[in-house]
Amino acid sequence: MQKSDGMNYAPKGKPSPVVKPGEFIIAAVALDHGHIYGMVNGLIEAGATLKWVYDRDPAKAEAFARTFPQVKIASSEDEIFSDDDVHLIAGAAVTSERCALGLRAMDAGKDYFTDKAPFTTLTQLESARAKVRETGRKYMVYYSERLHVESAVYAGQLTQQGAIGRIVQVTGFGPHRLNAPSRPEWFFQRERYGGILCDIGSHQVEQFLFYAGCEKAEVLHSKVGNYHSLEYPELEDFGDATLLGDNGATHYFRVDWLTPDGLGTWGDGRTLILGTEGYIELRKYIDIARDRASDHVYLVNKEGEYHFQVSGKVGYPFFGELILDCLNRTENAMTQAHAFMAAELCLKAQQKAMRIT
Repeated sequence: MQKSDGMNYAPKGKPSPVVKPGEFIIAAVALDHGHIYGMVNGLIEAGATLKWVYDRDPAKAEAFARTFPQVKIASSEDEIFSDDDVHLIAGAAVTSERCALGLRAMDAGKDYFTDKAPFTTLTQLESARAKVRETGRKYMVYYSERLHVESAVYAGQLTQQGAIGRIVQVTGFGPHRLNAPSRPEWFFQRERYGGILCDIGSHQVEQFLFYAGCEKAEVLHSKVGNYHSLEYPELEDFGDATLLGDNGATHYFRVDWLTPDGLGTWGDGRTLILGTEGYIELRKYIDIARDRASDHVYLVNKEGEYHFQVSGKVGYPFFGELILDCLNRTENAMTQAHAFMAAELCLKAQQKAMRIT
């Protein structure tokens, strides 16, 4: 696992299959972001059978096949879309191209699982909403900083059990290491990556909606800037925003590309959840200067102070739930409304952001 490089961070858990081999067939299409490896890992661990891979760059498909030797390299996207055995397309295209790939997948009768951010414009979002209504297919999103992080999963279990009462406020910090030389050209092009609040801000917005139990929210304020990467004028290396949920909960988040080289992982991701009867802090990837292990959960409530280190103990239930949702046409892993609302809010935060540098 690449703890120093967020773009290629692909968590691995314990196999927990919910289906038998061959019962749920998946394919990977568009390998522009390394998150595709984590997405496919999670699905395979939940029992999915990986049949196909396709990318316009044969070298990317060949590298993927070295990691997943059971896969067949398709000669075209259409070869995959015309295979009636394939249930779901997983894709990590260039951000601005993710929606178009999803529309093609749904038109081909497949469910779609995309890397975040799922869109770069509100127009794309509305086209996906319309296609979901038209086809009945799923447009699911890999919001990995909650779905593929055991401390975040455990925090969800605690909040849903009422461990800290009603959720009042969620604060999220999503710092990332830039590793500029390893990034593709499109990463630095505003129209193609969508802006920092649209991109890594999407994780933070999704977590707020989930932990606070909001169906909707509004963006009160947002801002972006480029403090340290002036050689990339279209990059935003800092952004933050404040949101108000429909149930009165509030949210502040900060994201940046300013992680120093001395940190032992790609970003010191943290989440603080304040409730009426206590609070939770997540130190997701490291507990700096103390413990390089990941997945620290701190809980304080009326019963006392607690520390849980949950790496390897909780698992990633989203992937099995997604497979069963696709087979049973249910919405236990994540509702479509939730996936799209998180996307809408980060797009609106980006759209209205004040430029400060």
